[in-house]
Amino acid sequence: MKLQQAAEKRIHIALFGALLKWSLIGGMVGILTGSASALFLSSLDLVTSTRTANPWLLWLLPLGGAVISYLYMQYGKDSAQGNNLILSQIHGTSGTIPLRMAPLVLLGTLTTHLFGGSAGREGTAVQMGGSLADWFGRLLKLTPLDRKIILMCGISGGFGSIFGTPLAGTLFALEVLAFGLVSYEAVLPCFAASFVGHLVTSSWGIYHIHYTIGEIPPMSPLLIGKVVIASILFGLAGLLFSQLTHALKKLYAKWFKNPVIKSFAGGLIVISLVYLTGSRDYLGLGIPLIQQSFEESMSPLVFLLKTLFTSVTLGAGFQGGEVTPLFVIGSTLGSALADILAVPVPFLAALGFVAVFCGAANTPIACFIMGIELFGSEGAVYLFIACIISYLFSGHTGIYTAQRIGTAKSRFFIPDQNASLGSLRLPKEHADKQP
Repeated sequence: MKLQQAAEKRIHIALFGALLKWSLIGGMVGILTGSASALFLSSLDLVTSTRTANPWLLWLLPLGGAVISYLYMQYGKDSAQGNNLILSQIHGTSGTIPLRMAPLVLLGTLTTHLFGGSAGREGTAVQMGGSLADWFGRLLKLTPLDRKIILMCGISGGFGSIFGTPLAGTLFALEVLAFGLVSYEAVLPCFAASFVGHLVTSSWGIYHIHYTIGEIPPMSPLLIGKVVIASILFGLAGLLFSQLTHALKKLYAKWFKNPVIKSFAGGLIVISLVYLTGSRDYLGLGIPLIQQSFEESMSPLVFLLKTLFTSVTLGAGFQGGEVTPLFVIGSTLGSALADILAVPVPFLAALGFVAVFCGAANTPIACFIMGIELFGSEGAVYLFIACIISYLFSGHTGIYTAQRIGTAKSRFFIPDQNASLGSLRLPKEHADKQP
């Protein structure tokens, strides 16, 4: 009995030690990522307002993309892999994440937005978080397992601080590695990084735009059926975005072997799209489109054009994330469906906001929690339905090619164990060589 009590005491001493260790490490990562996100968001506001006030800057988009691609060629090393490099390192691929990734992706994303590329901000925050976390881990001389955890902290700290959603940031890092599986070993340090990162970003005077879901309709079988129909379309929209972006990346690489020329050509295509559509609404983050989608019913063309603009931009090698454009695509699609399905516009816009991102990122629990953090718990049932259905109907695709399939979405499709999404897109002989 005494031996058992002694063992239990030692276990709890060890647990307390782990709690203290990872609270401190996660907190430090949160300070680094929160400060980086604050710098990025304030700079992003500046370049966005500068572009809006000076429409002629759009003509410099090809040159800006070419310069950034040249910098990545000369100095970036593996940094060009972006978020996929961080996921691959967590999965155990050899190598390191260069510290230079943080300033390169910051400069690259600000350049994209200054000159009018259609891109987001999550990718930048996650890459800065991953590179800073890996640098901090090298200072601490962490073990390989601890390095994996601190990289996940970098993802959580970046995501939670950039969107002001610390709980979703925690779960995103746990869930994004392999869909169908959640890695709980890092839940405490990821929460510390995400929560502290959010507090630090807020302490720098950075505030996030809030949207309202409006009045929640009374639950009924008819309403649930309408939500399911919309959610299937949200999943297919996520699939469309992922597939189109990957296809354009492949097409660009086939046509332009030199990344500098590829980005220059991509900038010219974006300019052409602006003048073909007669609108600049699809440039940059697209925040005004989100705000409009919560106020009035949108045309179905809006989500399609934002999809096209963003895929063309990212496919050409411009820096930036996918998530905020996915928010735009989802909210405008939901807004367009609201009149057709006879449901309130802000209600369906909110569901689309999180569900399309969920389908493209394969992170249903994180997106559900994000929905609650952003819109409140009153619509929790509908948010959950939207995320789960969208997750299933986006298929075995996604915006992160290094993401692995932990559990297949269908019993009729069983890929190789731990296959990455990127390997599913390759011929069999090439897929077998993937890590």
